[in-house]
Amino acid sequence: MSLASVLTFPNPVNEKAARVVAGCVVLSGLVILLGGWYWLTVPLAVGFALRVASGPRFSLFGLLATRLVAPRLGRAKLVPGPPKRFAQAIGLTFSTAAAVLALVADQPLAAGIVLAVLVVFATLESVVGFCAGCWVFGLLMRAGVIPESTCEACASWRPTAG
Repeated sequence: MSLASVLTFPNPVNEKAARVVAGCVVLSGLVILLGGWYWLTVPLAVGFALRVASGPRFSLFGLLATRLVAPRLGRAKLVPGPPKRFAQAIGLTFSTAAAVLALVADQPLAAGIVLAVLVVFATLESVVGFCAGCWVFGLLMRAGVIPESTCEACASWRPTAG
């Protein structure tokens, strides 16, 4: 098994599993915010980094979603992978920023605001199926910032709620 084969993101992705992962992020974010346990932003960010690098295969939330929960939710609903990877990268950015703000810069209020934004968008993904990262990915493709070759299936795909 090569490093390149380990560091791949699935394409397509089961949207039901992605929504379960988002639900796990919501619950984690709420625990962090309500408990003031900002040290938990570190494993949250590590989980995002693992999912960006290789999809769900090494992420606790990803494994829970793909192996236990999503199979019990019925037939998979497949969506393009690149926008979901982009969304995970945004989650990585926000969770890392929250960790740095809280644990390095000693700015828990700022960290809480960043984390609250992450929780809001993860809630949208989990509850109504709106992936803001996927939506931004589509905008960037239409603007020519992300080339169509990155995701040929995305050229005609539009994220939908539900």
